[in-house]
Amino acid sequence: MKLKKRKIKFAAIFGVLWFAFLVLIVDGILKFQTLVDYVGSYAVVEISLILLVILPTVAVYVFTKEKNV
Repeated sequence: MKLKKRKIKFAAIFGVLWFAFLVLIVDGILKFQTLVDYVGSYAVVEISLILLVILPTVAVYVFTKEKNV
């Protein structure tokens, strides 16, 4: 699979903005320790938050259409 610069740019922009949004939600509103107390495992919360950033970013890369110039 050949990487396309335009697709990488859109996926990177989305990834950074999505990460910032999740940081705002998790650290500002929900409080990380509250999530750990609710789930019961620090590792599960960390892995789920990492996947919540990586998977949508990869999906944006996959589904972004490449312009034919």
